[in-house]
Amino acid sequence: MDVRFSAEVASVLTEAGWFPGRRLLPRAEQWADTLSGRTSPEGHRHAIFPAAVEAWAEFGGLAVTLEGDGQQLARTPFSIDPLVGLYQPRTLADLGRCLELPLAPLGEEREGQALLAIDALGRVYSLDHSGEWFLGQTVDQALATLITGAVPERLRFVADAM
Repeated sequence: MDVRFSAEVASVLTEAGWFPGRRLLPRAEQWADTLSGRTSPEGHRHAIFPAAVEAWAEFGGLAVTLEGDGQQLARTPFSIDPLVGLYQPRTLADLGRCLELPLAPLGEEREGQALLAIDALGRVYSLDHSGEWFLGQTVDQALATLITGAVPERLRFVADAM
């Protein structure tokens, strides 16, 4: 039997309202419409793509309040709500250019101290005042990283080496 999440991660997600097969597509489509209608003063627009819509449909609206010691880091609360990134199309476009993939908002950590984003391949990132962090190749892996307090990988770019 293929186990999608560890018992700990599944328990935390279930407590937050997730269940296997959860798919709230109408709400995800509303978020897509709202985001696609937002243009930054510089002309940047949010990218909308299937990986983001699928993540919003399955996990959108979940709020995890788990705190305390994790595997390597203290765990922090997070929520999956792409509208917290409504006014961040330029930030996401800038990082997307570096990654050579479009990014869409996914949610937030620590009540707005970090923006969660997803790329067109389904990989998840956290952007905060100290840099950009890679949370996982999939939403599932990213959620496990956040819930267990595992150490994310810091993104490094050519400009960082100078």
